[in-house]
Amino acid sequence: MPQHDRLAGTSGGVGLSLLSVTLLETLMQRISGTLLAILAVGACAASTVALAENPAGFYIGAGVGYSTVRSDDPAYGLPGYFNDHQTAWKAIVGVRPISPIGAEVEYIDFGQPSHQFSFNSANFYGFDSHPRAGALFGVGYLPLPVPFFDVFGKAGVARLETDVTTTTSNCPPSTTCTAPVTFSRHNQTDNRFAYGVGVQSKAWGFAFRAEYERINSQFGDPDALTVSATWAF
Repeated sequence: MPQHDRLAGTSGGVGLSLLSVTLLETLMQRISGTLLAILAVGACAASTVALAENPAGFYIGAGVGYSTVRSDDPAYGLPGYFNDHQTAWKAIVGVRPISPIGAEVEYIDFGQPSHQFSFNSANFYGFDSHPRAGALFGVGYLPLPVPFFDVFGKAGVARLETDVTTTTSNCPPSTTCTAPVTFSRHNQTDNRFAYGVGVQSKAWGFAFRAEYERINSQFGDPDALTVSATWAF
């Protein structure tokens, strides 16, 4: 009989322990769910307050990143073909009057690479390129159920300015170069198709985004991968 009582007591203790663990797990799940709900409500409240104070969704921002400047046309210089990586920067002004649609005006500078070439220890040529553009974009946002995160795409027209300077000196092979150095500058401005995609996280009027943008050009498409911060007010 005493042994039976001890076994019964042990079984009861194990059952009580399992019950405690189950209750603790349930409590933790409810706490986690409550915290997530509070965060979501807080983000919604922040978005609602920002929208009430700024119904047009007006914002400004700036960014910096990594660009690729291309030359795919012999008119760019001698020989006229290169890909170079530079530091890009941009300024942004935008509106988002309704959640799925917005518009942006942007100025982006893709940087200015420079190349020098020589042969026969005498002849040399070189060129630098400096593409930059003002652009107008229509922006579309995916209808995600998360109020503080956006995935977006944009397309529009860019006023692309391409400024190329070419330096040339022609000398006969195996001779000392005495020919004067010549400089030529090629500047062209065109309206070109521009597009991009990106993601952003936002709260309390601020947004931090990462995006890729590219502009079509007959001389070679400049593009940039940038990170930016914007402020809605």
